[in-house]
Order: sequence, then C-alpha cells, then structure tokens
Amino acid sequence: MDMDELAQRVAAGERRALARAITLVESGRADHRAQAAQLLGALPTDRQALRVGLSGTPGVGKSTFIESFGMMLIAQDKRVAVLAVDPSSARSGGSILGDKTRMDRLSREAGAFIRPSPSQTHLGGVARRTREAVRLCEAAGFDVVLIETVGVGQSETAVAEMSDLFLLLLAPAGGDELQGVKRGIMEMADIIVVNKADGDLKATATRTCADYAGALRLLRKRPQDPDGFPKAMTVSALEDTGLAQVWSEMETLSAWRRDAGFWEQTRADQARYWFLEDVKQRLLARLGDPDTKAALSALSDDVASGAVDPAEAAQRFIDRL
Repeated sequence: MDMDELAQRVAAGERRALARAITLVESGRADHRAQAAQLLGALPTDRQALRVGLSGTPGVGKSTFIESFGMMLIAQDKRVAVLAVDPSSARSGGSILGDKTRMDRLSREAGAFIRPSPSQTHLGGVARRTREAVRLCEAAGFDVVLIETVGVGQSETAVAEMSDLFLLLLAPAGGDELQGVKRGIMEMADIIVVNKADGDLKATATRTCADYAGALRLLRKRPQDPDGFPKAMTVSALEDTGLAQVWSEMETLSAWRRDAGFWEQTRADQARYWFLEDVKQRLLARLGDPDTKAALSALSDDVASGAVDPAEAAQRFIDRL
C-alpha cells in the first residue's frame, strides 16, 4: 500500500489501517523501516493525546484497572487506545499477548483500540517501537493513550520517556516484593495508585496509601509538579471506585503543566531522548552486517589470543565503523 494513502486512512480513524501501520512500525526489516519513516512523516502533526504510562508489579491488577478506567473514559465520550506490552520469553522469544483477552468489555467498545505488543529484548518493559505506535494512535484521533508496561523492575522507568503522566500501580501491603521497583519508579511517578481497595483489603490499602503518601513528602520536589504532587490514591478497579478521582487529578496535573510550559518542554526532551536511542539502535544493527561481523570476529580472536588489548581492539572496530 502507498504510505500516503495509509497515513490518510490512519488519520481518518480506520482501525484496520491503524493496526496495519503499527505492525509496519514494529517490523525490523530494513525496507519496512524505510516505509515506516515515510508513513510517520505523512501523519498529521496537529493532534495530541494524553499519553499515560502505567507500571506496576505483576498481579497488581493493571489490566483490570485499565479496563475499568478505559470504560469510564468511554462513558465520557473519549476515545481510548491501549498499548499493552507483554514480556517476551528469553528462551523462545515468544509472548502470550493476552491483554486483549483480559479486557473483554473494553475490547468490544467502538471507541477503544487495544494493541498487545511483545517487549522482545528491549529493557524498560516497553517495546522498541512503542513510541511510534503512540504517534499513530494520536494521528488516528484518540484522546487518551494508555501504555501498559510488563512491570518487572528498575528498567521500567523507560515508559516515563514517552508519556505525559506516569501512574504507578501498587497492591495493598506490597512490602518486600516492591523493593526492587519502587526506588527507581516511585521517584518518577506522578500518581501512585493503590489498587484492590475493596473487601477485606480496603483498610490495608488505605494504610498502604498513607505510607506512600508519607514517603512522597520526603522526595525532592520536582519543578514540573504543582503543590500536592506527586500523590498517592486508592482505587478499586473491581468495584469502579476512586477512578473518577484519579482522572480528575490527572486532568488537573496535565492542565497545570500545559499552562506552566512544562508540557511542550517535556515532549521536546523526550523526542531528543528517543532520537539518541534510535541512533544507538541503528549502530547496533550494523553489527549484523556480514563484513562487520567478520571484522568483529577477527578482532575478538586477536583479543582472546592476547595479540591486541581489548581497548585498542574496540577503538579499531569503532574507527572501521
């Protein structure tokens, strides 16, 4: 298909065209990358969605929260896109991609679009081309783009580099299993959401929320935050309670950042970050060239035999590139 035509169909909000465009930008083939660049260049640039990153440990209820939250936004006549990133197996390279099955109510809504993608080997719980998929969803006219990460650890902070707001979902009495993630992520979260505040866990969720609210007050205030942010809140995605309050706080924070000039500055900084990341990826991709691999193998043998110092061999290789 002609890329200009595909861009027009995406801009018209055609779901099949959007799905095809995301498949194209996720491809690693050289010819597809060239087509993807042409497609992205043909998209309208005057549309902006609220980009929301969501992270949290496995089992915290991210999919349930996204479905309930998305259904609430749909009821407000907003179009919602969900980019769910599933972990890829280190052995087989495969992914289950089951998020769409979990969100059965939201997936049936005409105003919703759910796209599961494999994380592949990319650190940060975000697929390498997720940022480009976000651009496609914006061009397709979606009002809110929810980016769900796999929720596996410290490297999850990469999602903050492609979102306007970053939500961290926690479970009541999370305790020690959060130690591996909260130090890096909590400092980047705009709103901490303690899920499962219902039934027997409601009191525990309230205490957990209070603990994190106290911890947030100890963090150094960020220039992009008004008074009272970041903050911790409780919700029950199962009972649909607290969701409207979370959305209200998100709207308040995003409006303040727009008025204060942080919105555009953050997006500019993020574009610069992903430009540098793409440069790194393209340099790494060159290692797959047969001649380059042969030169790398030869220098590796010289290093192994002691004929060349590793630092000198590395410099020779870089000079060759």
